[in-house]
Amino acid sequence: MFRLLLFAFFSSSALPSLAQTRADSIQLIRSAARLYDLEFTESEADSLLGNVRFSANLYKGMHQTLPANSIPYPFSFNPLPTGNKIPTLQKKINWALPITTMPANRNDLAFYSIPQLAYLIKNKKVTSVELTNFFIARLKKWGDTLESVITLTEELAMQQARQADVDLKRGLYRGVLHGIPYGLKDLFAVKGYKTTWGSTPYKDQVVDEDAFVYEQLRKAGAVLCAKLSLGALAYNNKWFGGETKNPWNLSQGSSGSSAGSAASVAAGLLPFAIGTETQGSIMSPSTRCGVTGLRPSFGSVSRSGAMVLCWSLDKVGPICRSAEDDAIVFHYINGDDGKDPGAVSHAFNFDPSFDIKKLRVGYAENYFRRLNKSAPEWKVIELYTSLGVNVKPVNFPDSAIYPNNLMGIILNVEGAAAFDELTRTNRDDLIERQDRNFWPNIFRAARMVPAVEYINANRYRSQLCKSMYEFMKDFDVLIVPTFGGRQLAITNLTGHPALCMPIGFDASGNPQSITLLGQLYQEAPILTAAKAYQGKTDHHKKHPEKFIN
Repeated sequence: MFRLLLFAFFSSSALPSLAQTRADSIQLIRSAARLYDLEFTESEADSLLGNVRFSANLYKGMHQTLPANSIPYPFSFNPLPTGNKIPTLQKKINWALPITTMPANRNDLAFYSIPQLAYLIKNKKVTSVELTNFFIARLKKWGDTLESVITLTEELAMQQARQADVDLKRGLYRGVLHGIPYGLKDLFAVKGYKTTWGSTPYKDQVVDEDAFVYEQLRKAGAVLCAKLSLGALAYNNKWFGGETKNPWNLSQGSSGSSAGSAASVAAGLLPFAIGTETQGSIMSPSTRCGVTGLRPSFGSVSRSGAMVLCWSLDKVGPICRSAEDDAIVFHYINGDDGKDPGAVSHAFNFDPSFDIKKLRVGYAENYFRRLNKSAPEWKVIELYTSLGVNVKPVNFPDSAIYPNNLMGIILNVEGAAAFDELTRTNRDDLIERQDRNFWPNIFRAARMVPAVEYINANRYRSQLCKSMYEFMKDFDVLIVPTFGGRQLAITNLTGHPALCMPIGFDASGNPQSITLLGQLYQEAPILTAAKAYQGKTDHHKKHPEKFIN
């Protein structure tokens, strides 16, 4: 009702002409102000009337044309506190390819690591065409079961695979991803194919652009086999074609929003996939599906050609079966093409042979104290200690630096702006969920957030960035329960990198995870630490039984 009253008030056709109408309008302004924790006197409200009407006419003028999602926001979020520098000195990375033979059971290829597959291709034990056909067959066989595939890009995949084989015969080897199949979350544009964003209003949308991440992988020789499901407009795992399933438990959703990416990798439908995160969309499905997901520092991968949900929060990262696979994929997609104001170019100096005893590692003792002593998270600390790492306890600052939910204001307002056209044309009625906690209502509610509060939320965010930056100075790696306390919201807001990896299963057979946090623009240490853990455990090598063959 209040929304309708405001609309009536802002409408030029409802401008007061009688004293009583003016009095009602003054009262309405005073009532509206209280919603924003303000108190205006009658005279102050009276003075506002002309300004409100003037602004309403400006809004109407702006609404004559509605902004497309692709129109950039002219300001960019920079998580790095003033006075600090982005690392730019890039060293050569020597990727080790283990000597690998073709398996007796060809189906075992589904769960080979990227270095294993790379060895087979480089040494011509298998062609990219053969490998691509193998994974496309698995996508066709299991894609409907998992509801994880939106578009199979078979024609493009075979074209790219043939080219990879021709290049190799000519002596042109593009690197570890040469000829390796993969999938893209379907919010990245690829010319000639639909980019649906997982939601009915856009299910037939074709964007005449190639996303930066796709371009980087194409140059690396990787083979795009499928565009994968995401929860509608990057929320959870329900999309216009169904609800993406967890390969470990088909009665359960895969979580989201990088739902199809995580499910497809876990089930061996693809060696790796690309996801995105705004507030947990890599961490959550990686946990649910038992895979290893990397959320890089904010700005590490240009988002050009990708759907915008939140300009200052969206991040692009790989979802793989191991930390080493993540490191390889990130190496190739890390970069800036000048089309994303929030993107930066920074060094990624991953060393596969780095001595982890040299890493400064801590764990969030205040989060761990809440866990049962038999919880698998404690065993992670024990393993690192057994490897000679001095793991120091520390209190994660949590509510001390994040007393208010800035995430809710920033994400919802930017999302509402990115999808202004969707709301104003009422096409939001087509979205798969219409409950109070989903996008249509969230975007409408965000209209009630004053610009002043949005700007001040970002000012407080800058303080949060500084506090978190200072806190992380003492650690190369900080171990936290994946969903412990407020760290997920805090580190997404501050742009810090995170890696989520499997650490076992609960009593019901559901995968469990741990998260490693790193310093800004320092993905290498957390990947090194994760690689060391996975070198001594086999949790990341476990596969859901239904999808082994």
